[in-house]
Amino acid sequence: MIDVHCHLQDKVFDNNRDKVIERARKAGVKYIITSAINPEEVSKALEIVRKYEGYVKLTIGHDPTLVSKDVFEEQIRYVTRNLKVIVGIGEVGLDYWYVRDHDLRELQKKFFIEWIEVARTYDLPLVIHSRSAGKYAIKVLLENKFYDAVMHAYDGSVGYAMEAAKYGIKFSIPPSVTYSLQKQKLVKKLSLEDLLLETDSPVLPPVKGERNEPANIVYSAKKIAEIKNVDFEKVVEITTENALNVFKRLRK
Repeated sequence: MIDVHCHLQDKVFDNNRDKVIERARKAGVKYIITSAINPEEVSKALEIVRKYEGYVKLTIGHDPTLVSKDVFEEQIRYVTRNLKVIVGIGEVGLDYWYVRDHDLRELQKKFFIEWIEVARTYDLPLVIHSRSAGKYAIKVLLENKFYDAVMHAYDGSVGYAMEAAKYGIKFSIPPSVTYSLQKQKLVKKLSLEDLLLETDSPVLPPVKGERNEPANIVYSAKKIAEIKNVDFEKVVEITTENALNVFKRLRK
């Protein structure tokens, strides 16, 4: 299994990150992709990637709730400085849950479109944050004809997801699928070829209120297998291949 999106540099892992990594390995996690989304996180994430070289991989993006030109430009610089290290860009996108102001939303969208062009320039996949903005994020991707994207923990309508999937846009499923009816509906309607696995650790755990971690990706795979009525091994095989096709640098 490949955890395509989490936040291993989060301070909640500071006391036992080694054990978290060890549990992930034992659970059958082949790679962990951690996402650094603000300037304070990048150096710590790079240290973790160096420490667990070959196992923990990195994406650098921009938390959409930080609607700041300074943050945007700094994260762009981090991407360009670390092109040899990163396997993708993200998470980036739109957040209409926290950001309600119309002008700030427009600025979010402007940054998002610029991130699309950065990803296109460097031929890297984008991991998309779209909280309460799923259809709008998908619309931006389609309008800009950029399909090398992963909708992470997508909370929007299944109809828009099915439209995006026609273009090859993928959807990564967190362990919260164990209780989220929206995520279960998404899994039911999309094909296995459209799906990836993620944890979004330390959030979106299989049991509400607990701290999430990469080993819990097994809950995503098991629930997908149950919903799809297929073997767990098949879910692992197909989602892993999907992840390798998106994050091409993992094959190197």
